[in-house]
Amino acid sequence: MQPIIEMREIQKHFGSVIALAGVTVDFFPGECHCLLGDNGAGKSTFIKTMSGVHKPTSGEIKFEGKPMHFEDPRDSIAAGIATVYQDLAMIPLMSVSRNFFMGNEPTKTRFGMRFFDHDHANETTMAEMRKMGINLRGPNQAVGTLSGGERQTVAIARAVHFGAKVLILDEPTSALGVRQTANVLATVDKVRKQGIAVVFITHNVRHAMAVGDRFTVLNRGTTYGTATKGEITPEELQEMMAGGQELATLEGSLGGTV
Repeated sequence: MQPIIEMREIQKHFGSVIALAGVTVDFFPGECHCLLGDNGAGKSTFIKTMSGVHKPTSGEIKFEGKPMHFEDPRDSIAAGIATVYQDLAMIPLMSVSRNFFMGNEPTKTRFGMRFFDHDHANETTMAEMRKMGINLRGPNQAVGTLSGGERQTVAIARAVHFGAKVLILDEPTSALGVRQTANVLATVDKVRKQGIAVVFITHNVRHAMAVGDRFTVLNRGTTYGTATKGEITPEELQEMMAGGQELATLEGSLGGTV
């Protein structure tokens, strides 16, 4: 199987600041590839480079085997790369169906005029949410009344419905409770089984281990390499994120465990 996205020696500089210093990683259809790292590791810059927000200073990105030159995020969305950020880009007072179709509104024509097709939007929204294991009270329910996990699921279901081939999730479980987190991780598993490549950005090793097939750790704009599930333990992943030798040195100087 060929990777759907290949990123080779990606560097991104902001003036004298080096955000990415030669990152190489690839992503395959039907897998959940977890990108881990602490704050400031370069995760956000990396996914914005992948999704067309930033252009790399140097390096090569291939999408479906061809060089990728997206001018802006709209090009990446049109190609099938969808990103769900932490703020979810939703309007709390609007209904679930309105948020689901925001920017892609279905219309119907009456008396020569085009109107929002509420029936189609409502039916589709309810059906897509049921596929993800969420039973709404109704399509007109305000998004603001949903739990954090349910809002995440709306955003994910929306991306999948509109043809995402690659789904990038930016810290989707960072502000959720235990049950909501479990729901989101179950949704990620459903998406992966549909053959979509999932890029799961997180700093939580337990969440990564629950759904990840491969794991890449970023630290200060570089990678510590990529490991496959079963080849690395949660403790090893945590140690890589925490700095490895630096953490061991600190433990030795304190005479105990950090």
